[in-house]
Amino acid sequence: MMWRNPEQKIKFISYIVLTVMITVFGGYRFGGDVGLVLLCICILFTALMIAESFIRSRRLQRLSDQIDAVLHGMRNIDLSTYAEGELAILENELNKMTIRLCSQAELLQKEKVSLADSLADISHQLKTPLTSINLMVTRLSDGSLSERERKRLVSELRSMLDRVDWLITALLKLSRFDAGTVNLEKNAVSVRELIDQAAAPFVIPMELREQELVLQMSGDEQFIGDLSWSVEAVGNILKNCVEHTPVGGRIRVQSTENAVFTEILISDNGPGISAEDIPHLFERFYKGKDSGLGFGIGLALARTIIIGQNGTVKAENHRNGGAVFTIRFYKSTV
Repeated sequence: MMWRNPEQKIKFISYIVLTVMITVFGGYRFGGDVGLVLLCICILFTALMIAESFIRSRRLQRLSDQIDAVLHGMRNIDLSTYAEGELAILENELNKMTIRLCSQAELLQKEKVSLADSLADISHQLKTPLTSINLMVTRLSDGSLSERERKRLVSELRSMLDRVDWLITALLKLSRFDAGTVNLEKNAVSVRELIDQAAAPFVIPMELREQELVLQMSGDEQFIGDLSWSVEAVGNILKNCVEHTPVGGRIRVQSTENAVFTEILISDNGPGISAEDIPHLFERFYKGKDSGLGFGIGLALARTIIIGQNGTVKAENHRNGGAVFTIRFYKSTV
């Protein structure tokens, strides 16, 4: 590598020319013995120069090989050559760079695996309702169906299409958060207005199930956040409570505010959450044993939105029975 370097070639030739000139001048000016001594000294310095250039070239070659190995997937980097000097500093900086490149490569690989898993989950989630829709459409084409049966199938078909539409919408919202393209507003949000808007879509379903929504709050509670996205988060939690509260049951929403946080408690008097489901309840695509036809996406979206607004959310069982969701929006960074 050293002799392929034009700069090293020029440097070596310059040393040879300088050696000849010094030797000739010294021998002519001070005699042959002095010229011989000068020749030996120049040869010694030239040899040292060649040795130093050779060592430097080997170190540069090692760095080049190391970088090439990293680019081809090697993960083990030698960090045992820390020392002083310009070349050593360059070597150390390159070592740091290769470590970072390795870390980024590993992160990208994990993201690829995560993306593949997510796509598989999404495909699975869509496959079930689409299969049902396909079967219903096939049955509707049967001319022997009674009008009553046809209406029932159309109603179920509409319900399935609504579920698919909700799933796709929720996944698109989650993907926006994953991509970092959601800009959450920071405005004063009234908890009462938040609950009113979040509960509005469930008024009729709750009436049909004879469920009661009880609000316990002063009406002055508020926090800094994004009203629209907060409605989405709280609505998904209310939806979960409505689905798991029996006919004639009660859903209670309580709110308090102090100097540290604003708290919203959403509880029901249903069967509660099984112990094995609680640690995984907010995981994406997780479906507990009592999830029914759920997709395992609503609570994951709710958690993502709440955390994005400097908040926390947890689920537990009430000591008197039923599930309790505790949401806190903090007034300072936690």
